[in-house]
Amino acid sequence: TFEELKGPIKNKKIAWLGDGNNVVYSLIEAAIQFDFELRIASPKGYEPNKNILQWAKKNNGNVLLTKDPIKAASFADCIMTDKWISMGDKINKNKKKKALKPYQVNKKIMNVAKKDAVFMHCLPATRGEEVTNDIMDGPQSVAWLEAFNRIHAQKSIIEWCLK
Repeated sequence: TFEELKGPIKNKKIAWLGDGNNVVYSLIEAAIQFDFELRIASPKGYEPNKNILQWAKKNNGNVLLTKDPIKAASFADCIMTDKWISMGDKINKNKKKKALKPYQVNKKIMNVAKKDAVFMHCLPATRGEEVTNDIMDGPQSVAWLEAFNRIHAQKSIIEWCLK
């Protein structure tokens, strides 16, 4: 979706705001494979696994981990996030939401990114938590196109399973 709208991702700046989950692990691998800068902003206790970060460093990944969401988002070409609470999470949900509140994608975050930056979310989104309505429904959001594009990969998987 990014390349469809913005051209090659090589040498671009992608910011991830939120906890170190499976989506950010895929982004770390993609940053190495496609040679883009990945800036991850996570609160203490919710960072990506240290082993994965060490693997990225060993493989010359341009990955920055920070506690500062503004630093991560500054001059970014794309801002990404994911749900704060996933189905089946066996955690203190209120504690996690409180820790992640400063990492919400909102006007303040988007205003420090490049003027033509896009917002991506793999959906479903919890509006008012990880992203505000004005960003999710705003002109920079490409979350719905991202979801639409994912359909093609899912159809290919189904076709492969049925063969």
